[in-house]
This record gives sequence, C-alpha cells and structure tokens, in this order.
Amino acid sequence: MPATFKTEAVVLRSIRYGEADRILHLYTVDHGRVGAIAKGVRRARSRMGGRLEPLARVRLVLRRGRGDLCTVTSVDTVSAHPGLWERRASLERASQACESVLRLLDSSDPNPAAYHLLCNQLALLDRAPDAATRAQSLAFRLKLLLAAGFAPELASCAACGEAEHLAGFSPAAGGTVCPACEAGAFPLGGEAHGFLVAALGRPLAQAPTASDVALGQADRAIAETLEHHAHVRLRRVA
Repeated sequence: MPATFKTEAVVLRSIRYGEADRILHLYTVDHGRVGAIAKGVRRARSRMGGRLEPLARVRLVLRRGRGDLCTVTSVDTVSAHPGLWERRASLERASQACESVLRLLDSSDPNPAAYHLLCNQLALLDRAPDAATRAQSLAFRLKLLLAAGFAPELASCAACGEAEHLAGFSPAAGGTVCPACEAGAFPLGGEAHGFLVAALGRPLAQAPTASDVALGQADRAIAETLEHHAHVRLRRVA
C-alpha cells in the first residue's frame, strides 16, 4: 500500500483523543478495517470536523505512518445519512449494523460485499423509517455472515445432508439438522427456518417479517453461529 492513498469508507466509530483529535475506526471498500487519526478535527475552525461523524460514508485521503494509525489528510462526504439522527429507532439499528461490522470484520483484507451491504443498510435506514425493525436488522446480520463466510447451512441437514424434516439448529454442525442429528441442537420452527431462508434470498429492502417467537429463534441461530465459528459475541437484536 502506498504511503498516501485514497479510499471510500464508512465511519464505524469515533473516539476523542487529546485536546482536538479523534481516533476513527473505518471500514473501507478496498482496504478493509483501517484505524486513523483526524488531527485537529474537534477545533471550531476544522474543515473536516462535521464530515467524520459515525455512520457517515466518506471519501478520504489517508497517509500511512510508522504506527498502526493512518492520518486523515482530506475528506469529502458521500452521504452523512441525516435521517438516521432524526429518528431514535433508525439510529439504533444503524449503530447495531456498524457495531456488527466492527466486531466481525477486523481484517485489513478488502471485503467489497460486506462494505456495500453496510452502505445499503445505512442508506435504507436513512430514507425509510419503516425499515428500522428487528426483522430487518436480523436480515442484515445474516447477510453479513454470508459476506464474512459464516452463513449457516439452511437447505439440508448440516450433519448428514438430509433435506427433509429439519427441526433443529446446531451451531456446532453449522446449520439446520434433522431429528437423527439433533444432539446438542435447539428447536428451530418452520417459520423461523423460512425467515432465515427468505432473509438470505431477498434484498434488504424486502426483508421478510415473522412472529416474535420465530425472530427469537432466528436471532439465536445467528448469534450462536457467530460465537461458535467466528468467536464473536454480539448483543442480541431486540
């Protein structure tokens, strides 16, 4: 990577540092996770200050130094997502999405699919207040598992390949299981299974709905898949 490079990123987190600086956790389209420092950004006259808020999508020029952090030398806003800050539910769902990316994707390896998924989620929540639902957030998290390479097996028994009578979910096996392989599994009803399948297959804007019971089972399947295979524990989606 050159000493100075351009990239597009979403600001996942911003932390105050010193008297006027901020430490940024960025997820970029072509460099994966990047840590950066924005010097003097908290000063009243800073040209960059309002452009580096969490949840913003930006174009950056970064300079790589001797340490782990790059230095922001220039920033332009692609989208500040102003609608997120006007609605508490949208803001909470957007923050959950960024937290999921922050915890799950900590590598500098690029993952364009995950980056564009996050951008689509933030844009959807920004323009569509009705999208800020538990079901939609679970659909995002499941698609993020797919982008990260941890999507569960849903079409057949993850242990033996049986395609019929799937009634449980085994994080250790990696997905749905049949009655013969359900040792250590938890119940996954037909509605929850259908939700997971539809959530993977549909665009984010067309995320399926389900009952609270089914969403609870789907949430557990996603959470325990993350814990078992990615060794990441995320807060459940409420």
